[in-house]
Amino acid sequence: MKDLLELQKKIIPEMTEILEKRYNILRNIYYNQPIGRRALANSLNVGERVIRTEVNILKQHGLLEIESMGMNVTEEGKQIIDDLKEYIHRLKGLNSLEQALEKELNISNVFIVPGNSDMDNLIIKDIGKITSAFIKKIIKDGNIIGITGGTTMAQVADEMDQEKGNRDILVLPARGGLGKNVETQANNIAAKLAQKLGGNYKLLHVPDNIEKDALATLLSIPEIKEVVDIIKNINILVFGIGRADVMAERRHLTNEKINDLKNNGAVAEAFGYYFNTKGEIVCETSTVGLSLFDFKNIETVIGVASGEEKAEAIISISTLHKNMVLITDEGAAKKILELVDNATISS
Repeated sequence: MKDLLELQKKIIPEMTEILEKRYNILRNIYYNQPIGRRALANSLNVGERVIRTEVNILKQHGLLEIESMGMNVTEEGKQIIDDLKEYIHRLKGLNSLEQALEKELNISNVFIVPGNSDMDNLIIKDIGKITSAFIKKIIKDGNIIGITGGTTMAQVADEMDQEKGNRDILVLPARGGLGKNVETQANNIAAKLAQKLGGNYKLLHVPDNIEKDALATLLSIPEIKEVVDIIKNINILVFGIGRADVMAERRHLTNEKINDLKNNGAVAEAFGYYFNTKGEIVCETSTVGLSLFDFKNIETVIGVASGEEKAEAIISISTLHKNMVLITDEGAAKKILELVDNATISS
């Protein structure tokens, strides 16, 4: 297969470009249907004339339906999108990129989604699909699954297929709540994921950024203490990898504190700690839920992050758990290797 792909790219390179273009058009329509030509052109940053030509071709092949409300992907079109995922993955050499990243980060497994979420918001949906499929593949009855908050984790829950029947699975928020957006709170995401998996859930009704004295008081409440104790027994953790500066702002740290973090080289935040690129702790804050000690003892940890801007944060967090599974995108993966290469050359 690899040799055939290389031959195709050398002899008919335009076929590769056309295939990627039509795949992206189909995928974009599927995620936004029904959608009109103008909106699709704006979404893909492509001229309407090009869209009109390509859409007509896809319609002729029975992959699209055009109605008054806009365009929709047919069942055959949906199957084509699924069938092309692995081909596009191989076409772009992402298998080799995954292996290179596993070696450089010294982690157990890497899954890379084509594209860069910094330029294409739909990549988050693709990452949600890949992550949810991986979770479904590895879970077993009796598992306790922990999940953090954030937009990417919310997408993971959204993309999870609905299980039929009930399973002996418990889903927990790995940390307390953060921010005002209910949809991206860990509690809400844990409940949705549990419902999709046919499992049970418990909620942690406390904010994540809280003073130590108040934290001690809250942990004396039986209902909260019960959940915090169960969190220590998580078998599978799914968590978003956050940039230090972004997370510091969300936690309403003072400008002085944020500047201190930057000056001390903080690039990532996880479980109440801020880390530099070597995974060394720069700063610790009080937090509710999973601790760094707990994290390092979890059997399966799945870190999820995308976009070039997350590259340094991914490098940092990857040092904390050698058995980590990383799910990311092409943009972040290439940036990580670039940063690692530059660091090697400079040293």
